[in-house]
Amino acid sequence: MARQAEAERERRSKVISAEGEFQASQRLADAAAILGSQPSALTLRYLQTLVEISSEQSTTTIFPIPIDLITSFMGKGKEQIGPKTTIS
Repeated sequence: MARQAEAERERRSKVISAEGEFQASQRLADAAAILGSQPSALTLRYLQTLVEISSEQSTTTIFPIPIDLITSFMGKGKEQIGPKTTIS
C-alpha cells in the first residue's frame, strides 16, 4: 500500500508539473503573438531588457544590432571602395 501511495504522489506531481509547463507555453505564445503583431512593442521590450541588463554589476554588456542597420552601412562602404567586379 505504501508503494501505491508513493506512485500516486509521483503521478500527481508529474501532472501538476505538466500543467504548469502548458500554462507557461500558452503565455509565451500569447506574448509572441502580441510582439509579432506590433513591431513597436518588440522595440520597447528590447529597450526594457537593456535597462534590466544595465542595472546589474557585470562588466561586459553585448548589444545586439539589427541586421537591417548593418546592411545599410555595408552598401555605402562598397560604393566607396570602387566598382563591383566579377570573376569569370
